[in-house]
Amino acid sequence: MKTKEQIALQEVESESIKISGAEAVIRCLLAEGVDLIYGYPGGAIMPVYDELYKFQDELNHVLTRHEQGATHAAQGYARTSGKMGVAIATSGPGATNLVTGIADAQIDSTPMVCITGQVGSHLLGSDAFQETDIIGISTPVTKWNYQITNAAEIPEIFAKAFYIARSGRPGPVLIDITKNAQFDTLDFKYQKCIGVRSYKPFSAMDTHAVSKAAELINKAKKPFIIWGQGVILGSAEEEFKAFVEKSGIPAAWTILGLSALPTAHPLNVGMVGMHGNYGPNLLTNECDLLIALGMRFDDRVTGNLDTYAKQAKIIHFEIDPAEINKNVIVDVPVLGDCKKSLEALIPLIQKKSHDQWMGRFDELMKVEVKEVIDKDLRPEKEGLTMGEVIVSINKHTQGDAVLVTDVGQHQMVACRYTDFVRSRSNVTSGGLGTMGFALPAALGAKMGAPEREVVAVIGDGGYQMTIQELGTIFQTQAAVKIVVLNNEFLGMVRQWQQLFFDKRYASTEMVNPDFVAIAKGYYLDAKKVDKRENLDAAVAEMIASDKPYFLEVCVEKEDNVFPMIPTGASVSDIRLK
Repeated sequence: MKTKEQIALQEVESESIKISGAEAVIRCLLAEGVDLIYGYPGGAIMPVYDELYKFQDELNHVLTRHEQGATHAAQGYARTSGKMGVAIATSGPGATNLVTGIADAQIDSTPMVCITGQVGSHLLGSDAFQETDIIGISTPVTKWNYQITNAAEIPEIFAKAFYIARSGRPGPVLIDITKNAQFDTLDFKYQKCIGVRSYKPFSAMDTHAVSKAAELINKAKKPFIIWGQGVILGSAEEEFKAFVEKSGIPAAWTILGLSALPTAHPLNVGMVGMHGNYGPNLLTNECDLLIALGMRFDDRVTGNLDTYAKQAKIIHFEIDPAEINKNVIVDVPVLGDCKKSLEALIPLIQKKSHDQWMGRFDELMKVEVKEVIDKDLRPEKEGLTMGEVIVSINKHTQGDAVLVTDVGQHQMVACRYTDFVRSRSNVTSGGLGTMGFALPAALGAKMGAPEREVVAVIGDGGYQMTIQELGTIFQTQAAVKIVVLNNEFLGMVRQWQQLFFDKRYASTEMVNPDFVAIAKGYYLDAKKVDKRENLDAAVAEMIASDKPYFLEVCVEKEDNVFPMIPTGASVSDIRLK
């Protein structure tokens, strides 16, 4: 391995010590400030677990019930804490069970280090028991991966892995360690990585681009901001708020950008995308300047690219050069860390208000309230709506809870209607849309922010994909509040079948178990609500509890989520019913 001249290192420990590769793994984690990991033991990773036993006072290991649960928990932990998520598994099926969570972390830019055991190097390629090529399998969904076959490689590779995972646009890395490398000894000395020659995580800020952006902003009559998770990942919330308030520009969020600006902020105009708000979607095609800040122009945001914001000049603040001009051609790309870019931009822009333009958003919001929101939040029908549940959660958490959602109708409703007062409060699967994400992610989110209330809102479909993680919640006693919105359908798929497939409900109706009995089987406090008059008291009891709590709410079976942009349609074609 010829990497020493390629990697810039910063010394952490001054003296080397003779230890096993397995112990070196633990010491590397401790040197990087890791104090919590999620995992599942097995034969090929057993030497590392033996060392974990010896270091359990310094490094807390949480035994999940499935390796996928370990990755989602690590994601939840990273999203609320801002620290590195770490997951560990054995070879073969243990390693392959991590792949969904790794892919989710990759597309949602979550920093995560995954460690897998591997058969001994002499067995590689022999189809040995529980051998699989996890390097080949994970290459498309990792930021970087590496197979360690020699114990001496461990410190340098771990240092490089942590640096790559957290720098620039964050993402998951995977380290595969053969069993012999865990048993063999090395002279251990840890040095943190501070640079890799072939990897440039940050682009130098282009002051000319910032000046050009400021010029367009100052001239614009109908400017519009769409912000994404980049604001949160860059810890740029204060700078972003200052930019919005000085410029007076209405700002809308992507699903992962949610909570960077308080929900109640007067310039926060709501969500863009397939089930976003009416005004922000419609007016995307009326603005004269679109400012994209820390977001991807993904298909759920843009709809039909042929008609997306063609009338507007576009500025794109983005850390990842690969995202510039990938889907939408922009006029001014501003590469680099958005915090620094905003710091440079704010002095150059004029203080303005765009009252008339903002009035258009207000007008369209009134239409949406009448046609959609009132029916969601203040229904006159007998059946409970998902929106009502969110209103009750808002009431009893004062908007200060961390919301963790799965994927589907409940996700859209919860993100649309939850009140947020501070950042890092929304944890969901955005780009990959992973059902089963929420329950383990909520555990990780609670452990990443133990002082905060964490409420997981989950559909009855996604809940059953990782329901076994109730065992992990019981074992850790992490006080996660779990709300299952049960409509006895795979709701979002059913909605599409209703609207676009003539109500042919093929394989979407769920015959569900007794969820309360299952929760009680895991010794959790649990309750079921199926009447409106019982909802508020049940939510109050759940939030007041200092223990894990499960609440099942039976909601209307065939409610639909609107507004909606049909797949492939223009954002201008957004439907209210």
